[in-house]
Amino acid sequence: MSDFREASDDNALKGTTYRIGELAREFGITTRTIRFYEDEGLLAPIRIGSKRLYRRRDRTRLKLILRGKRLGFTLGEIRETFDLYDQAHGEAKQLRYYLRVLEEKHEQLLRQRQDLDDTLAELSQSYDHCRQLLATQERERTTKEREPESTQQETARPHRPAKSS
Repeated sequence: MSDFREASDDNALKGTTYRIGELAREFGITTRTIRFYEDEGLLAPIRIGSKRLYRRRDRTRLKLILRGKRLGFTLGEIRETFDLYDQAHGEAKQLRYYLRVLEEKHEQLLRQRQDLDDTLAELSQSYDHCRQLLATQERERTTKEREPESTQQETARPHRPAKSS
């Protein structure tokens, strides 16, 4: 059994359709990525021979897949979301479950944001410290370059007392 739907009549092609290359360009991804999502059962284009035609529903799903990936959702979580939507659009049990999933993801993202904020603060401190060290070294170098040569020689050679006979 194929994961793709074969277009058997004109009804399947009503509405806006997109070719794989169009979607790839629009979303800045490769056609291979789109085919991967098809293989995972997340997209189901209409097939006419070897040609794939994607409907608005597929385009919307692709947009949601990419957004979900950016937010840290796994493909399994994205698939589960699609399944919940398809199985019981608006049924209370599924909606409660999905709310829990969203709350967990929200908490996870908040923790990640805090981790990022902490890391950025530490990075800023290190950056400031390095700039201060560099400024100190450059001031010392400039001071040494401005000293008269005799002073530089005196500091370069240790002073030895004269021998007494």
